[in-house]
Amino acid sequence: MNDRAGETDSLDEDEPCYVISIAARMLGVHQQTLRYYERAGLVTPRRSAGNIRLYSRADLQLVRRAQRLIDELGVNLAGVDVILRMSRRIAELERRLSEAERRLGRTTPQIAAPREVAEPT
Repeated sequence: MNDRAGETDSLDEDEPCYVISIAARMLGVHQQTLRYYERAGLVTPRRSAGNIRLYSRADLQLVRRAQRLIDELGVNLAGVDVILRMSRRIAELERRLSEAERRLGRTTPQIAAPREVAEPT
């Protein structure tokens, strides 16, 4: 393995490291598409001191996911935004549930058996 590949692998997913031209080339889209996604609120690249957009690997993964939803499923941009927000919320709730289960000393959720309710006479 060369040193450059090792450097890329050691980067944090959220580390901003790709300028818009490189990010666009990696994604196979025009730079204007990334600007449009930013205006639509789908991706928020960080900015350098010189106000240059810098994309992280997590940003690129997010754009790829949006592209799949648009291209393969025909979802519009508003739908993509809703799906991505709901996915983030679900992941956060799952993380909180796991943490609560850990604090309670459980490793798997336990479902209580339904209680029988007497029929009114």
